[in-house]
Amino acid sequence: MNRRLIAVLLGALLLAAPGCKKKEAFVAGAPAPTAEMLSVTADKSPAGGLVGAGSSGPPAQETQRYIAESHEVYIVTSEADLEKSWNSVVAFCGTIQCEIVSSKLINRASGETPSGAISLRVVPQDLFKILTEAQSVGKVTQHTTGREDKTTEVVDTEAKLKNLQTFRDNLRAMMSKPSATVKDLIEIQQQLTETQSEIDSETAQRKILANETEKIAVELNFNVEDSVSSRGAFAPIRTALRESGSVLLESTADAITLVFAATPWLLLITAVIWILVRVLRRRKRIRAAAALASTPKP
Repeated sequence: MNRRLIAVLLGALLLAAPGCKKKEAFVAGAPAPTAEMLSVTADKSPAGGLVGAGSSGPPAQETQRYIAESHEVYIVTSEADLEKSWNSVVAFCGTIQCEIVSSKLINRASGETPSGAISLRVVPQDLFKILTEAQSVGKVTQHTTGREDKTTEVVDTEAKLKNLQTFRDNLRAMMSKPSATVKDLIEIQQQLTETQSEIDSETAQRKILANETEKIAVELNFNVEDSVSSRGAFAPIRTALRESGSVLLESTADAITLVFAATPWLLLITAVIWILVRVLRRRKRIRAAAALASTPKP
């Protein structure tokens, strides 16, 4: 009786002990544990790392990604509609959340091949609108998409900003202490100025990264159709005449360059030839005088 009571008390103490792992004891002659029993035990184990079908844990926190997306589109239109198409895209950009970074339009009067280009940034929800507008003003011949992960740069910049701002706040707290001397205040003020300058630099960098990751860069390139019908039957002749003038000017420039480059050598060669001629003439005169002197007089 006493042994049985002691065993019951020890078992109760073991079960009640905090932090102790409950172990299953299988007595000889008892049925072996089945797969279902092991599954239930694993589901109830807090340290086993196994989660049952009915359990639910906190969702894994995913790191926010910062992606810089870009699009490069080539549009072909007729020369007569080039300026109209270019202006249409510029005007449409002003009706949506779109920002023109740079633009260029070249017409025939400049002497170059007519073309145009628009560099802009648009919010993601308006990307489809600007691409649709580009397709409506001409024929899209090429569309290239690029994506660059800027997450590391953004995270590093934000971490630097946070550390610098904390350091700045600590410096301001040190300046407010009554025990600070004049020398300490001067050194703290210098350090505070440098820290604020670094904060401004990192803040500007963060704004640049935000502009790259929160908006999509779009490059629109306008080209003119290259066909005899669109340019006219005499267009090749006009092109040949225009290019011949350019070739003539380039050849003239090359000739002038060659003359100026060869002039010092021509002067040097002329001087050497002149000296040689003088020397040869002098020798000839000396030989003639010597021959005359050796001739016997009658």
